[in-house]
Amino acid sequence: MPQMPQPAVPQPPQMPRSRSPLRTRVLRDGVRPFFMTGDLAACVLAWLIRPTDVGVAAAFTVVLVLVLAQAGLYRSRLALLVLDDIPRMLGSWIVTVAVVLIGTQLIRNQLMDLAWAVFVLTAVVLVRSINYSAVRLLRRRGFVSYGTLIVGAGHTGRVLADLLLQHPESGLRLLGYLDLENDDHDDGSDYNDPTPLLGRPADVAAVLENIRPKVLIVAHGMVPEDQLVELVRACHRHRCEVFVVPRLHEIQHVGSGMDFIGDMPLVRLRRAAHRSGAWRFKRLFDAVFASLAIVALSGVLLAVALAVRLEGGKGVIFRQQRVGCDGQLFELMKFRSLRPADDTESQTNWNIAQDHRLGPIGRFLRKYSIDELPQLFNIVRGDMSFVGPRPERPHFVEQFEVMYKGYNARHRVPSGLTGWAQVHGLRGDTSIDERARFDNFYIENWSL
Repeated sequence: MPQMPQPAVPQPPQMPRSRSPLRTRVLRDGVRPFFMTGDLAACVLAWLIRPTDVGVAAAFTVVLVLVLAQAGLYRSRLALLVLDDIPRMLGSWIVTVAVVLIGTQLIRNQLMDLAWAVFVLTAVVLVRSINYSAVRLLRRRGFVSYGTLIVGAGHTGRVLADLLLQHPESGLRLLGYLDLENDDHDDGSDYNDPTPLLGRPADVAAVLENIRPKVLIVAHGMVPEDQLVELVRACHRHRCEVFVVPRLHEIQHVGSGMDFIGDMPLVRLRRAAHRSGAWRFKRLFDAVFASLAIVALSGVLLAVALAVRLEGGKGVIFRQQRVGCDGQLFELMKFRSLRPADDTESQTNWNIAQDHRLGPIGRFLRKYSIDELPQLFNIVRGDMSFVGPRPERPHFVEQFEVMYKGYNARHRVPSGLTGWAQVHGLRGDTSIDERARFDNFYIENWSL
């Protein structure tokens, strides 16, 4: 039998050389500091033109910046147009005026200078116009550009590639496509696109690692829906912004939370949870609260340990390997409710709820989940979090990854003492498929 040809390993394309060291420094930290500095400068400019009370001006500036941030006016966008942002700027300004007016009246029994506030709004709009023009210019000249992959080399993907060339002010530099190799991509359209096909959807991890693109745009193509979901989830550990061309994009209304290039609307997917500042606070909360819980429950822990010792002898803590974040193994701790015959039994026996070896103490501990309390120490160590997908044993993880789509995606975040599936009654002998769906829903929609 002839040997099948081996798929080519994706190689990074030749990247254009920087014209100068400035290219690597311009807007290195994104547009947020740039736009925020501009808004602060606008407030100072308004104060210089029409001086007012320094304390009131400082309070107004701080509140305005916070409200503008809440309105999403500091996030990076592909299309920077002041006219599109004026409604949100005006709304943010009105909220700031209301807050500062009430605050100055209650705290200092004085009224804010409304004429100065109008100067601030005017200055913010003018400075924003200048900043937006500067960013667009830097993008067009190539000082600010982000390597981009398009998933889907069909008609929509090639239209999108053409739009990237026509609109360099978006800052996106096309590196190549990911798609299934299929002659059906030739639909008779007049395209002469030299952009390479860098691999298939299954190669996404290797392509992301080799090329390190900053942006990935899903234009569908020949890739089935379930593979697209897996492909997007593969970007979780890469610093890669993901956009999706919506279905029926020709009639899609571009909402305030969307981006666009030319006439192509794009939906920016939410960043992975671990890339947000709130995620770092979650870890701090876990460590502090778990430590306090151990101290507060120390009497209960000692009493349970004594009861377990009296019922089953030495070894009150049961240790077992579980699969945690990114598939890493860790040693989970529980109060021992029964003593397994050997390590193989503990790793492969699915449920011991009906095991005749369970004594009264062990049955009570399992019924009320008191046997899980030692996992507070796992949380302090960083193996787990208070909330997240429940960790499973390697033996069952290997089986479930084959049997249930999306099961492996549960490991994108640390395991939890409890999770979205458990609070919805999915524990014990319940559907593994449904548990995986609930866990992935939690990960996609996580908030502090």
